[in-house]
Amino acid sequence: MDVLTDNWSVYGEGFLGTVELTVYSSLLALGLGFLMASFRVAPVRALRAFGTVWVTVLRNTPLTLLFFAVLLGLPRFGLVLPFEVFAVLALGCYTSAFICEALRSGINTVPPGQGEAARSLGMTFGQTLGSVVLPQAFRSVIPPVGSTLIALAKNTAIAGAFSVTELLGTYRTLNELGYSIIWTFIWIALGYLLITLTISLLFHMLERRCGVAR
Repeated sequence: MDVLTDNWSVYGEGFLGTVELTVYSSLLALGLGFLMASFRVAPVRALRAFGTVWVTVLRNTPLTLLFFAVLLGLPRFGLVLPFEVFAVLALGCYTSAFICEALRSGINTVPPGQGEAARSLGMTFGQTLGSVVLPQAFRSVIPPVGSTLIALAKNTAIAGAFSVTELLGTYRTLNELGYSIIWTFIWIALGYLLITLTISLLFHMLERRCGVAR
């Protein structure tokens, strides 16, 4: 227990850093995922092509490589931001591709007649998608979206290698202080477990309230 009780501030700072990265990256991923899913089913060919390229590139790019591209590549083009912001961009964009595909699979479960009926009433594509299709699609994609955000929370560990404060990175400080590496990693693992179980509980409650009855 000494490794935890003697280093509350170290663990606390790392834990809060991971929580912040998870929350901000999740918001960005959900927003971009919704936008790209809309592009993937849009009647405009250019938008569909853009959405397809976005998903194909990001889903097939290692996250570590994306971190290098964002944190080391963007400053070369004059975009200088805190490393935490770059980490959120890398995590959010990467995860948005998986959110997009989860939402698109949900959109495909909605009967085509729903959209046709909405268009026959004079609704635009945006109105049909936002008011008719997505509310029905969302109910069926709650579990996969929750699983994707749990994966995002664990992926935040990569940010520690790029000078971003997060939970896994605390092991370096504690190792230098001479604490047992085994117990250090046990408490780090329990911190990640707390975060992922919280996300799982939230989505379980959301599924029970809004999900499709099986």
